[in-house]
Amino acid sequence: MYTAIVFLPLLGFLIVGLFGRQLGPRPSELVTTGLLFVAAALSWVTLISVGYGNAPLTVPVLGNWMTSGSLRVDWALRVDTLTAVMLVVVNSVSALVHLYSIGYMHEDPARPRFFAYLSLFTFAMLMLVTSDNLVQMFFGWEGVGLASYLLIGFWYEKPSANAAAMKAFVVNRVGDFGFALGIFLVFALTGSVAFDQIFATAPGLANKPIHVFGLNVDAMTITCLLLFMGAMGKSAQFLLHTWLPDAMEGPTPVSALIHAATMVTAGVFMVARLSPLFEQAPVALTFVTIVGATTAFFAATVGLVQNDIKRVIAYSTCSQLGYMFVALGVGGYSLAIFHLFTHAFFKALLFLGAGSVIHAMHHEQDMRRMGGLRKDIPFTFWMMTIGTLALTGFPLTAGYFSKDAIIEASYAASAHSSAAIYGFLMTLIAAGLTSFYSWRLVFMTFFGHRAAAGHADHGHDAHAAPVHVDHARTDKHKHASAHDHGHDHHGAHAPHESPAVMLIPLGVLAVGALLAGLVFSGAFIGHGYDAFWKGSLFTGANNHILHDMHDVPAIAVYGATVMMALGFLGALYVYVLAPGTAQRIASRHNLVYKFLLNKWYFDELYDFLFVRPAFWLGRVFWKGGDGKIIDGMGPDGIAARVVDVTNRVVRLQTGYVYHYAFAMLIGVAAFITWYLVGGVR
Repeated sequence: MYTAIVFLPLLGFLIVGLFGRQLGPRPSELVTTGLLFVAAALSWVTLISVGYGNAPLTVPVLGNWMTSGSLRVDWALRVDTLTAVMLVVVNSVSALVHLYSIGYMHEDPARPRFFAYLSLFTFAMLMLVTSDNLVQMFFGWEGVGLASYLLIGFWYEKPSANAAAMKAFVVNRVGDFGFALGIFLVFALTGSVAFDQIFATAPGLANKPIHVFGLNVDAMTITCLLLFMGAMGKSAQFLLHTWLPDAMEGPTPVSALIHAATMVTAGVFMVARLSPLFEQAPVALTFVTIVGATTAFFAATVGLVQNDIKRVIAYSTCSQLGYMFVALGVGGYSLAIFHLFTHAFFKALLFLGAGSVIHAMHHEQDMRRMGGLRKDIPFTFWMMTIGTLALTGFPLTAGYFSKDAIIEASYAASAHSSAAIYGFLMTLIAAGLTSFYSWRLVFMTFFGHRAAAGHADHGHDAHAAPVHVDHARTDKHKHASAHDHGHDHHGAHAPHESPAVMLIPLGVLAVGALLAGLVFSGAFIGHGYDAFWKGSLFTGANNHILHDMHDVPAIAVYGATVMMALGFLGALYVYVLAPGTAQRIASRHNLVYKFLLNKWYFDELYDFLFVRPAFWLGRVFWKGGDGKIIDGMGPDGIAARVVDVTNRVVRLQTGYVYHYAFAMLIGVAAFITWYLVGGVR
């Protein structure tokens, strides 16, 4: 069963990838989607049998991958509760995205290629979460990066899609370089890359110094920091986050798959899986807390002013990932996985709901050109509302149980960690900002009046100022017949509800967004913790965060709910009760507005510090090194000298007999001279 869960998506990829043109679009859709639903069903069976049953941890070895000296890497599937949770998340969301894509991509001529890429992405993620060693995890890690590159750049005719795909690939390579160095250090310290051997050795490595980078540093600290560098790239944490918003250039189902349950959560899973290592590195955990808290606040501030409906949700994802890393940093590994689990439902719901809105608006993504859609697409409206309630932490929804628990845990950890105090404050503020921009999205999209086509000055939006430089990127394409389903002019058609094949996944995800926290909180972080996790998450003897969080004061317990209410009331006033208020605020604080609209100018900063110098250096090596030195003194130089010599020799061929006779006399004179001076004696 476990092997089938992992390899059914690969089977779908191979069938459709190799024979998609022969099969045609509809059979390709049915094959890949059917196999994913089978894998999803088996994943739920695995969660029940492993998490709630008495099944032992199962690691079926598939075979040896490589052996080099003391390094032995096996192909194996590690199936414990942590794996089972990730299998459910990955396969369930992926199956629903496959189903949704049948409707969303129904007129795209490259559907077989799209569904093959989706299945490849899912397989790579499954290899990552079922890995039994770091090398196998790195294989899945890089496979996810490759598949995301293919999916983000799926519409490769668009220059912006190509640029976004390359940006995601390059930025992730920065983090992956640190991850690879971390794996090397783990092997150097433990002599193994298999998790069981590493975890058994980890306690003995606490406070052990190591000479690296010319310094004597704590071995576990530097190792965990390098491993976390990989998580920062894959999970779009502060400083390595710039690829995530641009990933919106891919089709909307891709956004749901990447941002909800798979690629961006890989870093969270990796840190949780390696909790035995991180527990021995408190300094590294402090750094994780600071980065996560900063990301939660930063992304929430940028989300306040975005006008592209998908970009708002993308920055929300970035912020929620920050929450997960705060939980990891304070030692609440199960809290992070619980929020990962609940977040998958409501964030996939929001992204697919946004896709339904875009479909209704004929591929318009600028919220300033929307409004009043709740009457045209009522089902989508209610599904988006449910997702927003869960995201903002409305009582008894999924986000209420997981996100509020993280805020409580960060407060509980603040008794012995200043970083946890910072984490508490940032996550609490981010909760209010999240509520504001989430309801802003709902009010701008579904309430008020729709602006005329071609006019972005929506009456309820503060952010129609001319300083908008992001130029909302949409799913529209230059080649209408191939990519925009034939609807390039949204104003020519009335908004319409999406087909059932797109609405069914919304309904299923809405159930998870409402009930996942209520149903699973006891097992993930409550009284059933020990029986559910069965040791798949390691916590040190001094880690009592799950107990301490129950003794926090009211400010921590109810703070997030209060901030959620304040954010809702603020958005209601600004965008519904007093239209034009946001525009006046933006005009009054134009510098702050520009700062947030331009995403703290990180793209411009990185362009100045890294991109331009890299291009300059490349031109120097290309024009100067390769062109002038290597080619100039090598093949091209030799060829040029030969040409010069032959050009001079050609001049001797004048066609006059007396010239040739003179040359013959010179030759005879030279021969006689040689014979007399240096010839036979």
